[in-house]
Amino acid sequence: MCRSGKRKSLQHKNEVLDWKQENTLSLMSLQQHHRYEADGRVIFTQTEGNALMTGSHQNHCQTMIREIVIVRHPVSVCVPVNHNVTLRVCAEGTGVLSYQWFSEDEKEVLGGTQADLTIRAKKTQRYVCRVNDHRHNYVFSEWVKVKVLDIDKSGLPVDWQGEPHIAINPKPQTVRQGAKLTLRCAAFGIPAPHYQWHRNGQPLLDKTTDTLQVDRVTAEHGGWYMCSVSNVLEERWTEPVDVEVVEPDQLPAAALTATDKVALLIGNLNYSNHPGLMAPVMDVHELANLLQQLGFRVVSLLDLTREEMLAAIDKFFQLLDRGVYGLFYYAGHGYEHAGRNYLVAVDAPQPYRTENCVCVQRVMRKMQERQTALSVILLDTCRKWYNQDCVPSTIMPLGPSGNTVYGYGTCEDAEAFEVQDGGKSTGIFTKYLNKHILHPEKVTHVLEKVSEDLGKDPLVTGKQAVEIKHTMKEPRSLADQVRTTGHTRELHLRDVCWRQANELPQKTKLMFPCGVEVEISFSALFSNVLVAFATVKTTSDHAQDYTVTLSSTPPMEDIFSQPGRSEEMDSLLFNKPYNPDCTLRLCSLQKLKESMVIKVELHYTCTDSMQRHTESQKMDIGKPLVASCKLYKGTPAAKDKRKECVAAQSMGNILNGKSQLHQPLSDPRRPYTRKAVCTAKTVTTRNEPEENDENEV
Repeated sequence: MCRSGKRKSLQHKNEVLDWKQENTLSLMSLQQHHRYEADGRVIFTQTEGNALMTGSHQNHCQTMIREIVIVRHPVSVCVPVNHNVTLRVCAEGTGVLSYQWFSEDEKEVLGGTQADLTIRAKKTQRYVCRVNDHRHNYVFSEWVKVKVLDIDKSGLPVDWQGEPHIAINPKPQTVRQGAKLTLRCAAFGIPAPHYQWHRNGQPLLDKTTDTLQVDRVTAEHGGWYMCSVSNVLEERWTEPVDVEVVEPDQLPAAALTATDKVALLIGNLNYSNHPGLMAPVMDVHELANLLQQLGFRVVSLLDLTREEMLAAIDKFFQLLDRGVYGLFYYAGHGYEHAGRNYLVAVDAPQPYRTENCVCVQRVMRKMQERQTALSVILLDTCRKWYNQDCVPSTIMPLGPSGNTVYGYGTCEDAEAFEVQDGGKSTGIFTKYLNKHILHPEKVTHVLEKVSEDLGKDPLVTGKQAVEIKHTMKEPRSLADQVRTTGHTRELHLRDVCWRQANELPQKTKLMFPCGVEVEISFSALFSNVLVAFATVKTTSDHAQDYTVTLSSTPPMEDIFSQPGRSEEMDSLLFNKPYNPDCTLRLCSLQKLKESMVIKVELHYTCTDSMQRHTESQKMDIGKPLVASCKLYKGTPAAKDKRKECVAAQSMGNILNGKSQLHQPLSDPRRPYTRKAVCTAKTVTTRNEPEENDENEV
């Protein structure tokens, strides 16, 4: 496109002179190369009516004759980062014309000696082209800008031709009167798109950039806004957005956020000296999956001794910090004594004392000390009084920090029940908790819905009722978003600690001498339960009738294979999209004190001799999942008190069949209590609860 007129010519000439001063080394050297003598004047002449400018130069002059005409100037563009862009100039003149492109910071563009300049756009930059003829006449094109936006370009068509493509739409806003309003729109386009903002369908004067800004908002600025984005190819419109202008006291509160969300889930079911349970397996598994959907970092553990529970809780405290949402969940046997709740470990003796269990209130106190933004404890356990003769007391008052929630599966001096149907056993409280926990409501409102549903369940009518105690001062929800701004260092430290308890061994392929390849992969059911899968990937002409077996050193028994574990439960827990040739469940990883070695044995029939052969290989998988946390070492305080505690049965006895397993149920759908009965009263000379019984928590 040809531009003419004296005013435009002078303006263009001034831009060129300004640019020359900034690039004297390159441009002045080129100008000196093309000089020739005249009558003492330096004459600058441009096409189509451009004006003349004169000056003295000691009998030397440089003349630009009206013989080069740029008929099409390059155009400015707006493109994504790393997009290939071609700038094009079209000129007419006498003879062969030559070209040289310049950038504002790199001076001469390397290789930019053609009418077309193709570049990979890395950053926003301006360009200009000089056109020469063989008579040393030259003329400059107009300056153009290549604007680069480093934003999402996922919606940009593969065959994009330069039509406006809106990458950022404005967002609705609620602003106070007198505050600043900023709406932003961003679009790619070749040529660069033109913007025109509209309010309530009417164009706004002078609002023709990608950002609309009003320094002091008044009521008249409210309404719906749209922006027209156009170039010579097409016109596009942004999505309409509402701008609500309110009085200062009407502005809604900012959305509550967490700096991180962490959960510890413990389920105890295989007790040494108390009736076994079934539902904690499924309760913990399903709740862990739901909390992960809410953005929680979850550590889930089954069958812990008291020392292991204390060590796991101590690790949990390390993941808590200012602004974090912390959630502790327990399913298993429990009781209440003198206003405190106690969780019964799998090694608790019969009869048990408070020092054989874990005090819930001390867990909450430690959570508060970490200055969490929200502390939640959910208990699906009985609250029968430890001593029927003692006077019941209320829960000790919580500290002033607030935002603490207790969700009890049952009320004081009552039992909590689970349904053992030989299939998908579940705790009745957790059943309704899982139904509502994903709702983005205040956490106490979620628990109220759980209470309402449980109250309607005919299985526990008159036997079990949810109880909620809290000191909530803000409407915080488990579904609140995580916002890490300003807490990245603490987040990194928590991430390292959390990954330590959730690191899986890497998938490995083993090639056996017979030519068969077996793939070993792993999956975590819980943070202390690992499943190894063996799958034959490549067969051999020299072998047939393959079978694969897996074993571990040290051996880790599969607690799910004990009597009372149904095939239906196994299918729910271990269902995979593929069918492996062999699986090995490795339980109680918290007890692992050395690296674990998996032995893979391949049994096959040789096609030549028709004899059975066995080949084996070993792979060291280190200390997977929670094994790396060394929970078996306990906490320092627990070690000091170990000699004072009543001797407990070991997990080895549990796995060897000494546990009191599930008894056959005459009615599989009847509720089964989670009460751990203490058969004899413990004689003590001090008033309980003991103030030093849980100092290690």
